[in-house]
Amino acid sequence: MIQNISVLGAGTMGHGIAEVFALAGYPVKLYDTSEKMLEAVPGIMRQEMSFMAENELITQDDVENALQRITLFHDLAAAVGGADYVIEATPENMELKQNLFKHLDELCKPECVLASNTSSLPLDGMMQKVSEARKTYMMVCHWYNPAHLMPIAELSFFGNMPEAVYQEVAAIYKKAGKQTVRVKKDVPGLVANRIQQGVAREVFSIMEQGIADPEDVEKALKFGPAFRYATTGQLVVADMGGLDIWCTVGDNLLSVMDNRSEANPLLRQKVQEGKLGLKSGEGFFSYPAGQVEELKNKFNKKLIVQLKASKNYIED
Repeated sequence: MIQNISVLGAGTMGHGIAEVFALAGYPVKLYDTSEKMLEAVPGIMRQEMSFMAENELITQDDVENALQRITLFHDLAAAVGGADYVIEATPENMELKQNLFKHLDELCKPECVLASNTSSLPLDGMMQKVSEARKTYMMVCHWYNPAHLMPIAELSFFGNMPEAVYQEVAAIYKKAGKQTVRVKKDVPGLVANRIQQGVAREVFSIMEQGIADPEDVEKALKFGPAFRYATTGQLVVADMGGLDIWCTVGDNLLSVMDNRSEANPLLRQKVQEGKLGLKSGEGFFSYPAGQVEELKNKFNKKLIVQLKASKNYIED
């Protein structure tokens, strides 16, 4: 049974993962190589979880109890000692992850499950330097950002892991309130990111062609497809509309839609101009420096409202 959890990397994704498991009652060891990050992260976690409490998703007591369950580490061996489940949220670099998992294979007990939060690097590549026995206890567990609010977790089941081990990991995610997606093939982007990129490709293409202004593109998505997607998946939407209709519309539209296999030139131009979105103050929209925190809270509050509402229609 998985009881002790270690999270490697206290950055954007790592500390959010630690929060979720701590809120679910698990003792969590949070590791980072940066002393500066370890000094800052308690305040960041307190702020994020307090915002959740302010919006009545959890209580302030939950916040304090969760923080008490999280212990910070700068030493890797100490951070993973006695762990039943270790998930890394380190930079997307294959060599780095290969060496990390090799080290973890040596440090962790044989039955400890080792997981990666990656959605772009193949599991087979990350397992190259571990023992054959350890490969049956390795998987991808991909979270969406922000990890403490998005209710999805994609869990790999690529044939290297016994069903019983997979179910044991899935159980801790269910206890933590996550909806798990079993991914059966090791493909770049897994499931959710591939779907998201399909939508994004056409959104950027519409902008590139000048078909609509940014505000109207956002409105079309939010109050059109995404309005249904908030509660209903694409396959049910297709069934409800009629597969014959979807087939006809697909024949009519897909041949004239974007099918490029690289990032849109408009997106690349924005990056080259340093217009990176919220982090730079401008992307497709403007984000005044003095309003960044307010805008982030507004964004996250929408997720909290949706998370609350989802409890009414999520099926076990």
